[in-house]
Amino acid sequence: MSVADNSAHNDGDLLLTILGPTACGKTALAVAVADRLDGEIISADSRQVFRGMDIGTGKDLDEYCLEGHSIPCHLIDIRDAGEEYNLYQFQNDFIAAYNAIRQRGHRPVMCGGTGMYVESIVRAYQLPDAPVDENYREELQKYTDEELTDRLSTLVKLHNHTDTETRDRLLRALEIQEFKQQHPEAFTHLPQMRHIVVGVSFPREVVIERIGTRLRQRLENGMVDEVQRLLDAGVPKERLLKYGLEYKHVARHLTEDYPYKTMYENLYTDIRRFAKRQMTWFRRMERNGVTIHWIDGQKELKSKTEEVLQLYFQAGNAKSAS
Repeated sequence: MSVADNSAHNDGDLLLTILGPTACGKTALAVAVADRLDGEIISADSRQVFRGMDIGTGKDLDEYCLEGHSIPCHLIDIRDAGEEYNLYQFQNDFIAAYNAIRQRGHRPVMCGGTGMYVESIVRAYQLPDAPVDENYREELQKYTDEELTDRLSTLVKLHNHTDTETRDRLLRALEIQEFKQQHPEAFTHLPQMRHIVVGVSFPREVVIERIGTRLRQRLENGMVDEVQRLLDAGVPKERLLKYGLEYKHVARHLTEDYPYKTMYENLYTDIRRFAKRQMTWFRRMERNGVTIHWIDGQKELKSKTEEVLQLYFQAGNAKSAS
């Protein structure tokens, strides 16, 4: 049942975001909510953009079908595996999808667990398409990491340690900020929008159990064969290692002396750590001023759907009353 024609609500510039750690059921909830809103989903997942990377990324495309009809989803399968894809490209692809959804008179629902992608939209990051400047990088080589960090801090407020974790990141961050000074017109410009952000939460022990169940299912459903197909298609092993988690460990199992049992145990550990890092990122978003409405993931899907819809329409009515 759609509620899209309910004129009592003023939500024309309101973006609903559903986030949470891996294996928390974000997709099923987003699909159920989008169905009720006559909405379309925009994926915020850094690996689901790649074609042929289905099982390992948990695309679960069947979940986008409800009662014989499909819920449109954007930014899935838009690049070939092995290609580069970055935050700047994601923002531009998001803008195109968001504007097209609005032009069709539908409601956008962003769903994903890649914290940097989600935060770049919710906090309206302005990102440049800054080219690599080898001459500038060579000039910076004479400085220590501490000196480069001090220099970066004079150009931009350092909210976290991401840009200063490695020397390569430091050089890139400085390169971007210098480019920004000279080419302010080259930055992304997100549409004006308001946000309602909903997080799906489980107790830690339940998340771990769900991760284990899903990992076993993915392996039974052919995840190893999927990675072998990518290797056979010419996707470099180094690229798969860079994609991390499932692709990293399975690629190592297929190309190195890395036994299946060891692969499984290490992958299970890494996914648990990844889920913890996701929650750390979301909590940091909250500290930086993003309100996340956490709902109990253990509730029935119908109950969670109603709770999200109530939050969404309350946010829409808040604008009407202001």
